[in-house]
Amino acid sequence: MLHTHLLPLLTLVLTWSCWILDGVVSDSQANILKPIACTPFNQFVVSNITIFEENKNATLRDIRDQISDQNKLFVTAQQGAFGNPAVSTLFQCRNYLPVADCVACFDVAAPDILSCPAGAPGAHVAYDGCFLRYDVVSTFFDDTTDTISTASCGNQTITEEPTTFTSSVQQVLKNLQTVTPTTTSFFAATKMKVPNNNNGPTTIFAIAQCTETLTQSTCESCLSSGSNNMQICLPNSEGRAIADGCFMRYSTTSFFPDNYQTSDITPSFKQGSSNIGVIIGGVVGGVALVSLILLVLFCLTKRPKRNKEVPRGEIIGARKLKGPGNYSYRELMSATKNFSEENKLGEGGFGVVYKGVLKNGKVVAVKKLTLRHLHSNKVEEEFESEVKLISNVHHRNLIRLLGYCSHGCSRILVYEYMKNKSLDYFLFGKLLSTDKTYKKFYRH
Repeated sequence: MLHTHLLPLLTLVLTWSCWILDGVVSDSQANILKPIACTPFNQFVVSNITIFEENKNATLRDIRDQISDQNKLFVTAQQGAFGNPAVSTLFQCRNYLPVADCVACFDVAAPDILSCPAGAPGAHVAYDGCFLRYDVVSTFFDDTTDTISTASCGNQTITEEPTTFTSSVQQVLKNLQTVTPTTTSFFAATKMKVPNNNNGPTTIFAIAQCTETLTQSTCESCLSSGSNNMQICLPNSEGRAIADGCFMRYSTTSFFPDNYQTSDITPSFKQGSSNIGVIIGGVVGGVALVSLILLVLFCLTKRPKRNKEVPRGEIIGARKLKGPGNYSYRELMSATKNFSEENKLGEGGFGVVYKGVLKNGKVVAVKKLTLRHLHSNKVEEEFESEVKLISNVHHRNLIRLLGYCSHGCSRILVYEYMKNKSLDYFLFGKLLSTDKTYKKFYRH
């Protein structure tokens, strides 16, 4: 007779089997790179296997819903409270995949994850197209190479001009390592032609990706490790680096759509005579810079003194706000239980407000902004405008901005938490009472 705690597991496996049979799975994207690895029981003992399995299944359902309904390629989910067998799950697709292929990759990964014994405290599996992991703790969202750091190489070797090919791939990987952490989604793709005397140029296709819960520095560190691991593949025609927090791949065969927007990193490959141009450009730029400095100094001596303006890179109104702190994305995810519905206080034209509890026990209101121009230079303008809106309204009863978070394409503000009443209740008249963003800024 089956144990009762196995029934939810079997039900979910059968459900995913039906989805896979009904859908179309891309073989190339579902190519497994790192077989399923289940965390040993001796690393953590789950107190209640039945609840743990239910929580794990709930996170998987939540992730699939977010991919298919919200067209997301990077998703996290958490289920269960502290002290109970809580589960945290992370899923990531390659950014060049359409949503349908991302869902298909997940439908292959989920049954693999569920094949671990009931109560296994964690597991992970990696494919060409996606990566799936769950664990009893959410701290693994920041992992880079803790449990995975390996390379997978193709079986064909470049025999013509192998030295040129090797140096070109090394340069591509180096540039991706630099460019990727600076993008909003921690993803970059590129292609470059390598000279080949007999058969025409060979094209190198390459990508790099980090999980969006990393910081810029940890993303770069993870990619550096991956690039080093992939050196053993050269001069093979294909190589991959797999880690907890990042993924890199190069190939002489295209594996992303021809019309996919690639990153222009070709200037980094200029060598030889181009160094003369760099030197000349440096000299001209230096002269221009000195001239500009002299001009600015002249203008300053002829004009009356004015109050110093806040540089664009700083948060507007920071002095008035007594120095808002810079919170980490991980800290705010933990404080709001991964921005869960149960912590949601309200929603307006500028974003969604959540109740959060910081590690020191302080209760705060966390506002996740809705930015309309995620891929334009207006992101910072909207973010600064939102801060300016609060900092420029003065009232003794106005809530104070405690800090902010700028991570990837996310912009988040942290306020004092106002109990029991809406903000406009404490303001004279109806100041700001028509702004839906603030109307629901209260404790239910």
